[in-house]
Amino acid sequence: MANVDHLETAPPTRRKTTFIHRHSVLTRITHWLNLLCLSLLLMSGLQIFNAHPSLYWGQYGADADPSWLSIGAVQDGDSARGLLRVGSLSLVTTGVLGVSRVGDDVTERGFPSWATIPSYQDLATGRRWHLFFAWLFVINGSIYLLYGFLGGHFRRDLAPSADELSPTHLKQEIADHARLRFPKGEKARHYNALQKLAYLIVIFVLLPLMLATGLTMSPGMDAGFPFLLDLFGGRQSARSIHFICAWSIVFFVLVHVAMVILSGLWNNMRSMITGRYGIETGGDGE
Repeated sequence: MANVDHLETAPPTRRKTTFIHRHSVLTRITHWLNLLCLSLLLMSGLQIFNAHPSLYWGQYGADADPSWLSIGAVQDGDSARGLLRVGSLSLVTTGVLGVSRVGDDVTERGFPSWATIPSYQDLATGRRWHLFFAWLFVINGSIYLLYGFLGGHFRRDLAPSADELSPTHLKQEIADHARLRFPKGEKARHYNALQKLAYLIVIFVLLPLMLATGLTMSPGMDAGFPFLLDLFGGRQSARSIHFICAWSIVFFVLVHVAMVILSGLWNNMRSMITGRYGIETGGDGE
């Protein structure tokens, strides 16, 4: 009989989970405070918006002026239909926007009661909630910014390299995210380029715009700093920009939560609660 050579194959390498310290105590505390503040700022902001659910560009805005966005109700026989209008586009939104149900009653209001603080229509109370959490948010954000600059967090963790900003690299990362292919092994130790860019846009563009336009809507601030009205083209323009930035942040949060869930809910939540983030190393294909 012919001799048969037996090829020996090495046993597969076992995968190993290594824990790294991903988020500092201060980052974790400010993150959860930001979540609290942004949630209550949004809900109280919707309460304020409901007092006049239309948006304009320029200095002035009233019922007779042309608005670029409005949420309201129109009579449809014996009942009313909710209507969202953006420019020339109109959508029927009965049951959610414009017309919603509260218990057994149907009421006309921009955003429904479950989305606002307080749930009933009260502009003064909504403003008090909004201003309180706005100041808490500013204080919390200032602490985070000081830590980010002085502690090197922005330079170390969020500043993208030139290679990461190349069109080829960004195109590949977009494709990987679309296919739900998330970084593994050593690559998971750091934020990817899309994360870095998203965080930087929120921290240094959207949030400062939110703060500046919020101040511009205050008559008292306008008296002391009249250049704000010129900077944003009027109080109504500032209100529109404020609204757009708020919903841009909501969109960011929704995408952020989706990525947290899809890339490993428990691991991501643990890292933002305890700071410990697990990375799998070893195994075939590593």
